[in-house]
Amino acid sequence: MKSKFFLQLISVVLILVCAAPAFAAEKIGKAEAFSWAETRGAELLKAFRMKDAAERYRELDYLFDENIDADYVSRFVVGKYWRTMTPLQQKEYRRIFERYLKAMYKSFPLDFVDTLQYEVTGASVAEDFTVVTATVRFTLNGQPQEYVLQFRLHRPADKILLVDIKIMESSLILSARSKFYQMIASVDGEIEWFLEDLELDALAYEKKNAPQGQRQ
Repeated sequence: MKSKFFLQLISVVLILVCAAPAFAAEKIGKAEAFSWAETRGAELLKAFRMKDAAERYRELDYLFDENIDADYVSRFVVGKYWRTMTPLQQKEYRRIFERYLKAMYKSFPLDFVDTLQYEVTGASVAEDFTVVTATVRFTLNGQPQEYVLQFRLHRPADKILLVDIKIMESSLILSARSKFYQMIASVDGEIEWFLEDLELDALAYEKKNAPQGQRQ
């Protein structure tokens, strides 16, 4: 269903991660978090609606790089296996992981984004993070759709970064973690083989979803 694809798209671009930040960070006030979510949401909708695919994906990739704590995300989805990697493997994994995510989200259809609406509805400060709630609405096959999102933010350095998103209480990054665990288990824990398989998946997505005129 397209609604399922939409949820996956939001999840990848805004990237779901884990339950809490990995280290202490400066707290983000409710007003600041609310403003951050409104601004990022407006930027995301603007990028979705770009007609030129190459331009649209360049902008989405930029938003990914600027607003996602990719280091934290990549470690979470391999969990305990991160500690079994050598420093060189960790570096290679991070490189492939970002390629994989950026190539995968380009599979999701955007033919109904003109009806897409995004509204930030609240923010609350917890012990180690700030949670922003937003509602996404769109029309699919003439039927209105509505989903509640929760963004979890932290500030590990000098900028706010996204470290979690829930969609109707479901964290799809946990599914991604399960998938990665299964991939590693299928090669008997051999990290080099896992990296090879992950890179092949990334390459397949890149070839499939490259804008017309750039496909090999």
